[in-house]
Amino acid sequence: MTSEVRVRLSKKNTLYIPQSITRALGIKEGSALRIRVEGSKIVLEPAPNPFELALKGTKFAKTTFEEFEKESEELQDELFE
Repeated sequence: MTSEVRVRLSKKNTLYIPQSITRALGIKEGSALRIRVEGSKIVLEPAPNPFELALKGTKFAKTTFEEFEKESEELQDELFE
């Protein structure tokens, strides 16, 4: 995706991201973003939501409900006894 739009920085250093860009990135009000400087460029990118990653991200381990329940009970025993 190559989109380029000219924007201005406000008096309070606020940058408004045009709707065409937010739609292309799938971000909206309240979305977490990462910002960094690379040379003379500002790089702004969506920061993944850990809950969304857990639900929709690539799975890399398998466990059964019974294994999960046993681990949960052991952890609760450590924390509450």
